Amino acid sequence: MTSGTTTPLHMAGHLAPVPDEIEAFDLPVEGALPPELTGRYFRNGPNPLPGDVSSHWFTGQGMLHGIRLRDGRAEWYRNRWVRTATMEGRSGIGPDGTFDRTVGVANTHVIAHAGRIMALVESSFPQVVTPELATVGPCDFDGRLTTAMTAHPKTDPVTGELHFFGYGLTPPYLTYHRLAADGQLVTSAEIAVPGPTMMHDFAITDRHAVFLDLPMTFQLELLAKGMPFGWDPSYGARIGVMALDRPGQVRWFDVEPNYVFHVGNAFTDAAGRVVLDAARYAPADAVAMWGGLGADLAADAAATGTARLHRWTLDPATGSVTETPLHDQGIEFPTVDDERVGREARYRYAVADTAGRAGIVKFDTAQGTVAEHAMAAHTVAGEAVFVPSAAPGRAEDDGWLLTITTRRDGSASQLLVLDATDVAGAAVAAVTLPRGVPSGFHGSWIDDTELELS
Repeated sequence: MTSGTTTPLHMAGHLAPVPDEIEAFDLPVEGALPPELTGRYFRNGPNPLPGDVSSHWFTGQGMLHGIRLRDGRAEWYRNRWVRTATMEGRSGIGPDGTFDRTVGVANTHVIAHAGRIMALVESSFPQVVTPELATVGPCDFDGRLTTAMTAHPKTDPVTGELHFFGYGLTPPYLTYHRLAADGQLVTSAEIAVPGPTMMHDFAITDRHAVFLDLPMTFQLELLAKGMPFGWDPSYGARIGVMALDRPGQVRWFDVEPNYVFHVGNAFTDAAGRVVLDAARYAPADAVAMWGGLGADLAADAAATGTARLHRWTLDPATGSVTETPLHDQGIEFPTVDDERVGREARYRYAVADTAGRAGIVKFDTAQGTVAEHAMAAHTVAGEAVFVPSAAPGRAEDDGWLLTITTRRDGSASQLLVLDATDVAGAAVAAVTLPRGVPSGFHGSWIDDTELELS
């Protein structure tokens, strides 16, 4: 955060919150929207209420932005706050000092599973919302969920199961969970870790769950500064591999100190090794990044504060670890085709924004090459969500990338549709949105078939 009375960085420019909820219909489209795009693109992010100044970018009340596409038209845009108990002034800590997981800001992600649409934040239960973005309320899966739920669950594309975890500031520090394809919570297992860390993301393969136990730890003395997590080099860094048929039993691998917010993908190779790709921050960059988000940390002036795509190869048979930088391009928000989650995939997509240069990048891990769609001047891009084409036997990258772009001054936004086979080429279509949409966190394409909508 900036000092004195200066507006915090996360409250200005393309991050500045909007003051109200609106909707608009029959949005202008440049180019041609593929008719196969029949569904909704929802994106979540923090948006403090009018008059509120959040102490950290991560703490603002969640707001969903949605665009409805059908028959080559952009039928509507609307934005809605997720109406959680925090909007009523309720605290997430009850009178007896325990955590009330029904209370949270629900500001990080939005996904669909088993007919539910859920707005997520890692400190509380999910909040169910409707296809029109009205808030239904918190969900604890019929009382079976007793921990928070990560904002980064993973759906197995073959089984339809949803794997996730919850971390806590008090024991149990880490718990693994699994939802069946019908949305029933069927497995919960505590995982032993030394203490409370900020475990933002994880990965799955067809056989494993992969956990990141890294040195961004809960530190009570930081609470008064707005975000009670900070870099702790004494904690160490390790990655855990858990066989899905042995929940709670984890093999840990020590790795070089780093921090990871977001995983690209993971898979189990033919030799039984677990291969993990993620956006990795080196220690100095982790501290610089965390300070730039609003935490009160002193950073190395030479640090870039950016992450780079990195690979860990973990061998459960030998206990060996191989670490490989995949590219030196500064990136964040890596994504993959949802149909390749937990399986070997050739392509990763990510957001680049370094030294004022913003774009959507496509990594070809087979060729070691990168293609980039550069944004227009003074424009930033959000996470790129891959939507597959319906072509029989399609190639892995046969589909589109959806991203919300925003002018750096926050004045205007578009939904950009890119051809994933030609990311560097011209956009297939651009939908002009009726307002500037603050740069936020994560979103999902929800096809009508996922919710049996007409």
